[in-house]
Amino acid sequence: MPKKEKEEKIRYSSLVVDGVKYKTLLTQKFIDRPIFTEKDPGMVKAFIPGTILKVRAKKGKRVKEGDLLLILEAMKMRNVVAAPVDGVIRKVHVKSLDKVSKNQLMVEIDHEENK
Repeated sequence: MPKKEKEEKIRYSSLVVDGVKYKTLLTQKFIDRPIFTEKDPGMVKAFIPGTILKVRAKKGKRVKEGDLLLILEAMKMRNVVAAPVDGVIRKVHVKSLDKVSKNQLMVEIDHEENK
């Protein structure tokens, strides 16, 4: 007589989407995913690694959306980094000829959120 194999009990998880609760099997990849955090538009980060050529941003200076903050040279191209929002510059984290990596914080801007 063959051995009776123990059946594994399936454990379901609950997932809530727009207030509706679903019974599901979650993969380990989903469980280990990075938690989403909303980006702050006042935190200006490098979108590509490169060298800072010119810094126009100064602490305490009022800027409008589109104003020049700095020039970033990457892959032999000069990229203009503009203010993404209106506000006052809180802190400048870079200076001329600094090397920056991708996603490195360069400038912080205090801004009013439109609600």
